[in-house]
Amino acid sequence: MAILSEMPLHLHLSSKISLVLHPHVMAHQTPQKPIHLPEILVVGPPSILSTYENQFSQKFHMLKPYESPIPLEEFLKIHAQNTQAVFTSGTFQHLNSTLQLLPSVRVVVTTSVGLDHIDLNQCRRRGIAVAYTPAIFSADVADLAVGLLIDVLRKISAANGFVKSGFWPIKGDYHLATKLSGKRVGIVGLGSIGLEVGKRLEAFDCKISYQSRKKKPSASYHFYTDVCELAEHSDILIVCCALNDQTYHLINKEVLLALGKEGVIVNIARGSIIDEKELVQFLQQGKIAGAGLEVFEHEPNVPEELFELDNVVLSPHAAVYTEESYKDLYDLIIRNLEAFFSNKPLISPVPLDE
Repeated sequence: MAILSEMPLHLHLSSKISLVLHPHVMAHQTPQKPIHLPEILVVGPPSILSTYENQFSQKFHMLKPYESPIPLEEFLKIHAQNTQAVFTSGTFQHLNSTLQLLPSVRVVVTTSVGLDHIDLNQCRRRGIAVAYTPAIFSADVADLAVGLLIDVLRKISAANGFVKSGFWPIKGDYHLATKLSGKRVGIVGLGSIGLEVGKRLEAFDCKISYQSRKKKPSASYHFYTDVCELAEHSDILIVCCALNDQTYHLINKEVLLALGKEGVIVNIARGSIIDEKELVQFLQQGKIAGAGLEVFEHEPNVPEELFELDNVVLSPHAAVYTEESYKDLYDLIIRNLEAFFSNKPLISPVPLDE
């Protein structure tokens, strides 16, 4: 050691470094522990992962059964028996059976505002908290609802095809369209999305009415307790309500008859709220004037009969796909998960005690 102490400083340091890096010395050192990340089970998976997967992976250890070759049930038994958090989306239809295989789960965080994919009774019974996205997408969905409506009435998509197919020089002027201004619009479900739809249609001087579970004291629109009565007094129905046992096939043959041959329907809620078979027949037979459909009863399968109808505008359940809302969604999901793992209240909890 005396020789070492007499060495120049840079050689002294070099020797110390060599000692530290020597394999025999390293073998006796305690290996550095990996950074522990909270574990979440991802099922679905939510589409937001395609945009923000790197950011999620820096904050959480993600179990991804959809990337495993083994069946989901076996994967869960092997890897997820101690997992406390589930991250999912409204399109994952096997969540309830999945939760039954997860004895330790304490929270479900979903990217959707709709909750028809979650058995809230099971969650309430087991003490599983649920976080959702109650208002992030309301403006985007309302924008698309009005966009679909204008497209159907003014025949924008059909006219676009007419021009691009080269028919304009051959067939001359296109068909007459229908104006939106002044129309009677019935909104089915006056929640956050329905209110945003109403706000936008006020600018078109539309006469707005609504049907909901109960009358909204803050809304100035005319209230109907019965959806058939609403349809009878409307030129247009816009479906904005949640899907549940009460609203399944709420828009049925009777409602469509009440809407009438000049009526138009727009659905930006859930496909099963409308009896799809009846809707297809009404459109084919000219018993209603048109439809703008963002959602379908058996997604991603869409009735092929609709493809040939110029008075129908279709969208692939993509109303929420905007860069701005995805950024807001990512922030909310992260805040909910971080709150859970910090034993703090969720940012956007579903009230399970109602």
